[in-house]
Amino acid sequence: MIIVSGFDVKPGLDPWLPGSRNAFAGGVYSAPMSTTTTKHPSPDPRTAISTAFSEAIEKTLGSDFADADPLIRNTTNPEMGDFQCNAAMGLAKRVGKPPRDLAQELIDVVELADIADTPEIAGPGFINIRLKPETLANALAGMDDETLGVKTSDDTRPVVVDLCGVNVAKQMHVGHLRSTIIGDSLARVLERRGRMVLRENHLGDWGLPIAMVLHRLRENGTDLDALTLTELDAAYRDAQAGAKGDAKGLEAALTRQCGPHRVAELEAQQSGSDEQRKAASETLVALQQGDEELVRDWNKLIDVTMRAVYEALNLLNVSMGPDNNRGESFYKDSLHSVIEYFESNKLCRTDDGALVVDFDDRKRPLLIRKRDGGYLYATSDLAALRHRTQETGAGRCIYVVDARQRDHFRDVFDATRQAGWGRTSDGHDVELVHVPFGSIMGPDKKPLKTRSGTNLTLASLLAEAIERGTREVKARSENPSAPTHGLDDESIAQIGRDVGIGAVKYADLSNDLVRDYVFDMDRMIAFEGDTGPYLQYAHARICSMLHKAGEADIDQAPLQLGDPTERQLALVLLKYGSVVEDVARTLEPHRLCGYLHEVADAFNSFYQACPVLKAEDDALKRSRLRISSLTRRVLADGLGLLGIGAPDRM
Repeated sequence: MIIVSGFDVKPGLDPWLPGSRNAFAGGVYSAPMSTTTTKHPSPDPRTAISTAFSEAIEKTLGSDFADADPLIRNTTNPEMGDFQCNAAMGLAKRVGKPPRDLAQELIDVVELADIADTPEIAGPGFINIRLKPETLANALAGMDDETLGVKTSDDTRPVVVDLCGVNVAKQMHVGHLRSTIIGDSLARVLERRGRMVLRENHLGDWGLPIAMVLHRLRENGTDLDALTLTELDAAYRDAQAGAKGDAKGLEAALTRQCGPHRVAELEAQQSGSDEQRKAASETLVALQQGDEELVRDWNKLIDVTMRAVYEALNLLNVSMGPDNNRGESFYKDSLHSVIEYFESNKLCRTDDGALVVDFDDRKRPLLIRKRDGGYLYATSDLAALRHRTQETGAGRCIYVVDARQRDHFRDVFDATRQAGWGRTSDGHDVELVHVPFGSIMGPDKKPLKTRSGTNLTLASLLAEAIERGTREVKARSENPSAPTHGLDDESIAQIGRDVGIGAVKYADLSNDLVRDYVFDMDRMIAFEGDTGPYLQYAHARICSMLHKAGEADIDQAPLQLGDPTERQLALVLLKYGSVVEDVARTLEPHRLCGYLHEVADAFNSFYQACPVLKAEDDALKRSRLRISSLTRRVLADGLGLLGIGAPDRM
């Protein structure tokens, strides 16, 4: 059984044919693979070209240039060739030669005769390379297996991805959307390269705020077994408001002699807030000491919160469950030992009763314990990092948290390294990475809110996306020639959900993460342009064509790449493995989004120029069907890495 992105695909069943048990149900799937053991050359000719020019540079300029980057790029103009070596200009300046002369010297010694035509010089010293037709065909055949050209990483150490990060007793808002889907996509990409990924949902489930709401609910006699998240969220806000006094206002009123009525009002407010905070503190102490009733009620608050979280994660097609939850409460017993470690190793100092960590390159210290002995987010994060690097043995810890926390994570990471926890127990340096992201903005270029001005919940945003997606799919299904015409309401709703959720996720992931972006559902849901539905529609069109063809044995069809659009599509497909590797390295999913859009555009150009079902002869038809099938699988696999469904009909 082949396992692809969490979905089981049994050989012999075609998962894109309507009615198949494996037909798309919200995940990623792959067409049955050939069981042949035929070996193909490396599916990445750019690697072979890069190696050949690296050797040519060393032969021409000597061993001092053995590490010079040959700068191999895909050409922007197919008429000029398939690849371009841009190294001659920079190297020529270093050695004092005319760039075109050096380019010719490289051409004279480079060994590419087996895979490419003789390279040609263009412009000031560019070297254009055109692959031989058989080389391109063999390379494309080489990626036409279950790997799709994606290489497995040789790093076996786990990767921790910290994502989602919800707070107990509060509804998920649009900010959680970005952390969740960005983190999930990065986890999928890393898993696609064979890495063991530990998704961590660092719950805000401990401390005074939770004690406040727990006390308020118990004081009101609320039935916690019947509590909804909306009621819990309201109780959280009420508890916060009740504990918020106005000491400065009272002091000002007394100083300015504002009158007995105003002073009495502020005194009552301050007294009430002091009582609430005292009661919450007592509740927290009892909770920390393991009071059975309090712990049971505390768990009920977590259950109410997480039920809603799991509903949202299911809609978003995000792979997370109870096993991924490791919140602040998990580390509560480790905080004291973290502080002890910093103190005993003289890694911190006392500042007005508080403990801080200093850094050589900035004046801002990191506060790790307050004057009253209380701990902070930084303390919890240090405990988490110690656990993740020393106990879990993670070689890479990725935190997907909004950009406003950039300084916090810089300080925490540097303090972790000072403590020696930046290396695993077996001596490997750990890569500590904060993946920052911007805000989702409304049409007014301000943080997205409801019309009434309140924060927009994630549930309401997803409901709108699904409604819009379903409406679009249903409208198209009314056309008698549409592939979706005649589908039942349940099938239409499933496709509509995939389209709506896919539109939101692609719009988010296709942007440079750190930038804010404007939430525009009309643009996101469009079936044209740089959108999720455009890619889904390209996939569905190919499924429809393959279904009409009914060819069952195209996996080994000899590839013919005579038309320029066929060559261009092949070259784009061959980049898939390097793009996935690039995203795994840079942690920038928008690179994958841009690539998939390029694939869809290249296929559309090919489809317009090259008849497939009405090709000139059967061999050409089978070749083009194989190219189409490979394109479909790349689109489905790539969309799956973004956590976006690939429906077979739209």
